[in-house]
Amino acid sequence: MRPTGNMALSTAALDYDSTMIGALELSSKKWVFAVQLPGVKKHSRHVVEPNGPALAELIERLKSRSAAAGRVIARVIITHEAGRDGFWLARFLERRGVEVHVMQSSSLPVDRRARRATTDVIDVEMLLRTLMAWLRGEPRVCSMVPVPSEADEEARRAHREREDLIGARRSLLNKIDGILATLGIEGYRALRRDRRVQLADLRQPDGAPLPLAALARIERLLDRLELAMTQIKAVEKTRDAVVVKPAPQNDNERMIRNLSGVRGVGVESATVLVREAFCREFANRRSLGAYAGLAGTPFASGGMQREQGISKDGNHRLRALVVELAWFWLRYQPDSALTKWFRERVSVAIGRVAKIMIVALARKLLIALWCFAKDGVIPEGAAMKA
Repeated sequence: MRPTGNMALSTAALDYDSTMIGALELSSKKWVFAVQLPGVKKHSRHVVEPNGPALAELIERLKSRSAAAGRVIARVIITHEAGRDGFWLARFLERRGVEVHVMQSSSLPVDRRARRATTDVIDVEMLLRTLMAWLRGEPRVCSMVPVPSEADEEARRAHREREDLIGARRSLLNKIDGILATLGIEGYRALRRDRRVQLADLRQPDGAPLPLAALARIERLLDRLELAMTQIKAVEKTRDAVVVKPAPQNDNERMIRNLSGVRGVGVESATVLVREAFCREFANRRSLGAYAGLAGTPFASGGMQREQGISKDGNHRLRALVVELAWFWLRYQPDSALTKWFRERVSVAIGRVAKIMIVALARKLLIALWCFAKDGVIPEGAAMKA
């Protein structure tokens, strides 16, 4: 993955006399394009059809217009917010020589009045002003999102689809249990292979068979459940192919294979860690912790000081996985330094204290596994699988 949000590259030899700077406000109906042209003090705004070729054609027309006015444009810089459209537009424009920076929406400075005016024109002008401030090197004016390659996005689809399928399976199981609960029946195991036989043998508390409508609905739910389970197996087979093949094809596959060799870390956990986090470039451990949403959020104003807990601003999939992985780490890595650190501080405490400390352990574990995946530094005291 290339570092799109690299400030050094963005500000290198920025010549305003030969640079077009623009911002896009995207929607499904229209795109609003605000642009700062060389030699023109006032921003110009254009409404574009919501497709890439129309935008590329407009950029070429603006470049020709500037060239006719004696201002030859050698560099085009455009920004838009990260959102539903993903990163296809950034890759589309970059293939045509346009420098694109995708702005993180939550990092934009907005008016905090209760009733804030919001229109496409106001928003696109704010994006353009923020981009120009970022290009001047103003610190923390906004955050830019690294644009993943198409291969990286394709690699994420498998474990994200599995997450959706697991949620669908859970929902179906809950619906079946709910129907049976209204009939006073418990103990049905829909995940077992003999689920149909179990259903035929079910009886109400008074010995009567299941009502026909309830039975028919449960059978339809089982059909959907079996389809979801079949798709889960297919997705998991694709996921496991990375560790089954004789040799890794790239650095990401190498990290997945190495992480899955640590006791307590499965193939699914290793895949999510690499595809959601370790494939990116992080400046230091603090950047990684912030990306996972495991950074602290202090509140200090005047004489009032308190900690509000973790920010939860980062990747929610990564954060949920690491917290779950921390509990597994305590079980499967009892002799590791991280487990001993946790035991010394928690001791016999349970409940809220243990939940707070497990988040701290999750952050330390994430950093330790990152160092192992990138540099091969095994966490102190950690055991590998046979």
